[in-house]
Amino acid sequence: MTISVDEAVACLAQHPDYRILQRLDPEAVGGPPLIEGTVRRAAVIDTETTGMDSKVDRIIEIGIVVFEYAAETGAVGPVVGHLSALEDPGTPIPPESMAIHHITDAMVRGTRFDETVVAQLLDGVGLVIAHNAKFDRPFLEERFPLFTKIPWACSIRDLKWRDWGYSSASLEFLAYRSGFFYEGHRAEIDCRALLAVLARPHDNNSGETPLRALLDHAREKTFKLFAVNSPFETKDLLKARGYRWEPDGKVWSLELEAINLDAERAFLKENIYGGTEAEIQLETLDAWVRYSERSGKRERIWV
Repeated sequence: MTISVDEAVACLAQHPDYRILQRLDPEAVGGPPLIEGTVRRAAVIDTETTGMDSKVDRIIEIGIVVFEYAAETGAVGPVVGHLSALEDPGTPIPPESMAIHHITDAMVRGTRFDETVVAQLLDGVGLVIAHNAKFDRPFLEERFPLFTKIPWACSIRDLKWRDWGYSSASLEFLAYRSGFFYEGHRAEIDCRALLAVLARPHDNNSGETPLRALLDHAREKTFKLFAVNSPFETKDLLKARGYRWEPDGKVWSLELEAINLDAERAFLKENIYGGTEAEIQLETLDAWVRYSERSGKRERIWV
């Protein structure tokens, strides 16, 4: 007796020892038209590049998927525009980069991004989402100045995947946990895979999507503390607490949410500055500058 693939899948799905993964259909990503509440547009974006340094390396592929969403609930509506384009960087693509994205010199030869097409696609978009915005944003702002005029969100750093029970925030792993697989490391398919992950409600039966949490975070301000003139002997304590050394400013810094700001100031006063008052710096970050190479508003404060 033989059974159909659908019957076999249904049978395995009911067994606790098996988990079913389905190949992602890129054209099926997105939801139905939204008829209630405030409907807005966002763009999921991804790049492939010649290397890691936005000042030296170049974008060779850009993928953009524009979709509608419900501002109040984070429900994902339909995809309303997309773009996949290549650009010749003018220099040979390094083999180590080619090994990741498999884009060859022959594929990009003579190609160029159309700035007008990109601008038209992003018209009306109120948020750009990238899975590692700290990488993509500087590259895109260097190549397309219009990206400095749109708020950004990062689907890695702005979401608490580990608190939700995920052991990794890699897009491939999140896709597996969402029940699908795909052939990644090309810009547009990565965008569609990320949108599918963001649209899928959490496993906790709340009905809330990761997109809603991402939207909530994008609306909030975060802060960056600079432990100015911290004693050298406290460097290990600062490092263990999550501070990072910034060689240009020769200072330790830490990014944190508003709810943790007062506690961190108290920690610095007691443990770094020996209980005495000290002047430090505070930088306010929001979705307009977060993950860019531009600074937010800085001010001097006391601990």
